[in-house]
Amino acid sequence: MKIHLCVVGKLRNGPEKELIDDYLHRFEKIGRAHGLGPVFVNEVEDKRNGGMPNEAILLQRVIPKGAKVIILDERGDVISSPNFATKISSYANNSTSDLAILVGGADGIDPKLREQADYKISFGKMVWPHALVRVMISEQLYRAASILAGSPYHRS
Repeated sequence: MKIHLCVVGKLRNGPEKELIDDYLHRFEKIGRAHGLGPVFVNEVEDKRNGGMPNEAILLQRVIPKGAKVIILDERGDVISSPNFATKISSYANNSTSDLAILVGGADGIDPKLREQADYKISFGKMVWPHALVRVMISEQLYRAASILAGSPYHRS
């Protein structure tokens, strides 16, 4: 199952990008054995400053047709890493060919796009910087693959 990180904003070179690249590389190495990967990072940029509605249009353009969609949203479910691994695995085991994980802009994801999501996940009630959210979801993908592989990386 291909994973598409569909994100608003361009991440410049720096420590966050290095972490993301590292975690996604690790994910792809471990995930292959479980039918997971590769990961594609699709960055969209709202150059017209149209806000959430315009960002939603841009995100919809990079979501593969027929993909399952998970959004990261403060109103989503707070789940454990093992439950996230189970969710990812269930999509892969049910012949899902593409999974799109959406990260919105500064104001979040447009309500109309949010309603279309198959699942909503929250990293808690705190607000996180965009770049760190991308690091966190990349790490959680790697952790999910590690859990599925029985790796000692995840200790609960």
